[in-house]
Amino acid sequence: MKLLLASQSPRRKQLLQELGFDFTTVNIDCEEIVPDNFDVENVAAYLSKLKSEAYQNLQQDEVLLTADTIVICNGQILGKPKNELEATGMLEKLSDNHHFVHTAFTLKNSTKILTINDIAKVYLKKLNTSEIDRYIKTYKPFDKAGAYGIQEWIGMAKIEKIEGSFYTIMGLPTHLLYDALQEFSINLE
Repeated sequence: MKLLLASQSPRRKQLLQELGFDFTTVNIDCEEIVPDNFDVENVAAYLSKLKSEAYQNLQQDEVLLTADTIVICNGQILGKPKNELEATGMLEKLSDNHHFVHTAFTLKNSTKILTINDIAKVYLKKLNTSEIDRYIKTYKPFDKAGAYGIQEWIGMAKIEKIEGSFYTIMGLPTHLLYDALQEFSINLE
């Protein structure tokens, strides 16, 4: 079976490679629109499955992997910031607070589809204005939910504690994905 990764995330590509899987990256054209009044706890799983359903070229010998990561702070979803102002606002909300990172992935072949959501709780120390400014200017976190990457400076200097998987926060719950890929007959290189 061939594994297709429908993600442009460099972090997801890196994690799949480090897990030892051979894969091909594919593009999906999918509007990520969540219905009004949708439960925030289920958004990552919903979007992951939506992306999977949008891919129409799946062959008999292929397995498609899609994923989505969201950050929830005080019941509000913090997506990918569009600019420095949005990134600053998000990091100010996360500062001296805890939040939840939901990463869901969906595996689909010609006969079945499986979606798994994993949650990690993150405790962030206080960030001052200059730290936020420097982080945004240095790391440009505009492709990251919640405006930060755990593998970057914030993760090293300001994350006090996590409950759950580091890799879920990074964008792919590898401990769950590894087993699920085996179920779909995707083996190591």
